[in-house]
Amino acid sequence: MLVGGDCCVTVVTSRHHLAGLIVTDSARPVAVDVLGPQDATTLLTQVLGADRVHAEPVATLHLAELCGGLPLALRVVAARLAGRPDWSLTAMADELADATRRLGLLDLEDTGVRAALHLTLRQLPEPVARLFAALGRHPGSHADRYTAAALAGTNPASADTALEHLTAAHLLNEAAPGRWTMHDLVRLYARSLNAHPDTLKRVLDHYTATATAAIAAAEPGSEDCFPLPADFLPPATVREFADRTAAVAWFTAERDNLTQAVAIANTARLHERTWRIVMTMWPLIVWRVRDGWAPLLRTALVAARAAADEHGEARVLNMLGWVLTEEDRTPEALVHLEAASALAARASDAFAEANVLIVLAQARATVGQLDPGREELRTRRRPRPPDRRPQDRTPRHPAPRPPPGRRRQLAPSPHHRQPRSGLPLPTRHHRHPHILLLTIKGEALLGLGQRTEGITQLDLAAREAEAAGYDDGAVRALAALLRAALDTAVQPYPRGLLERNAELRHASWNQRSPRPITPRYSRCTGPRHGLAQPAN
Repeated sequence: MLVGGDCCVTVVTSRHHLAGLIVTDSARPVAVDVLGPQDATTLLTQVLGADRVHAEPVATLHLAELCGGLPLALRVVAARLAGRPDWSLTAMADELADATRRLGLLDLEDTGVRAALHLTLRQLPEPVARLFAALGRHPGSHADRYTAAALAGTNPASADTALEHLTAAHLLNEAAPGRWTMHDLVRLYARSLNAHPDTLKRVLDHYTATATAAIAAAEPGSEDCFPLPADFLPPATVREFADRTAAVAWFTAERDNLTQAVAIANTARLHERTWRIVMTMWPLIVWRVRDGWAPLLRTALVAARAAADEHGEARVLNMLGWVLTEEDRTPEALVHLEAASALAARASDAFAEANVLIVLAQARATVGQLDPGREELRTRRRPRPPDRRPQDRTPRHPAPRPPPGRRRQLAPSPHHRQPRSGLPLPTRHHRHPHILLLTIKGEALLGLGQRTEGITQLDLAAREAEAAGYDDGAVRALAALLRAALDTAVQPYPRGLLERNAELRHASWNQRSPRPITPRYSRCTGPRHGLAQPAN
């Protein structure tokens, strides 16, 4: 019997949420978090003494980090150190740093982290325990209901129920609405459990399927990126994306998980899946082209070669070459692009070959090799495949801007005529490509020495972009106008140009929206040099 009265308080502790007490007894829940560095140091000091702990402050903090601030883990560490007074805290931290031994070192006799987790898990229903073991194979740090369902080979509704059980038992933490994570030591324990042998493949294929759905929402109408592996394991339910905004949000939230999925697939030698997951990330690569994608793409390249997949190798090389070009590493990019061109031709991959030739020509133009690129585009031109979107015949490949020393040597070319013929776009849906084409035409005219007409086209593009609220398009057009304005031979130029350019650049950069004017990809075939449509 509990003593009652206004002056009495009863504290009930449990690993479970005990929501029933809130309902029946109006209990007030108080979440107890893990210990921070200062509290962890205090706990170790109480057992080991201030002199020993203060003598090794760095090792003390490292121990707290390796224990994840878990009081039970810290007490086991303190007990081990107390029993060995000649053992330094640094030596203990070095032992715990080995993840394969950590849980063993955090058990002492019949108590410890593993024993406590085993007892908690044993009290849960079997389907919940199976999901917990499957979550140990998750390559990332956060999982949603769709990821959990794929890991367990079930549906999202069943996964939701199991996730709720695991959260109530404090085996999971809902870090954000609909996104769950594990404590590091709990994750190590989950990884030590037996799971279905296809668990890893299932979650990797879940990411491939979901990313493909996100691409379809973010870049509708682009052609398929690749054939799926023969042993592909489709998830029971693939997440649906209502619009581009939802797809962009998913890519942004899952970027780290996708990168970690590539790493674990590569370690497991699942080469067919490794390069495919990388290539499903092309919207992220396009939106954030200078985020250092080359190492990830090189991992994909090694995987495609290990899988002896020339189709995949050609597309990875194309993407890698374009990224290196954007990073101003053009000589290195040319090596990859030339290899991609040959592979795409040998694999009869018309889309990939067409795209790589465009990127290759642009890269060659950057280093002043205009004639070889133009000749290759002319001699290797293929008939255009039927357009599945007859209403959108906007050319996606602007002529590369020639180097300064070559501009007056150029004669009019099809690059100049193509934007002119592509300008009439009747619907509002195509307003952004129309603005881009005006900009391309203006840049081409400037390069051909037709200054007045070029400035007129660029000013028109800038004004239409501003009216449409298309900041990135306005920035590009105004930047081209500014370059022309700085040439003393070009007078007059639009008034207020510097102010408009600075204002729009500031607005565009502050928004941090992943919609830069960078080459757009046609589901991994390569840059389309079009527009990544902004969210509504």
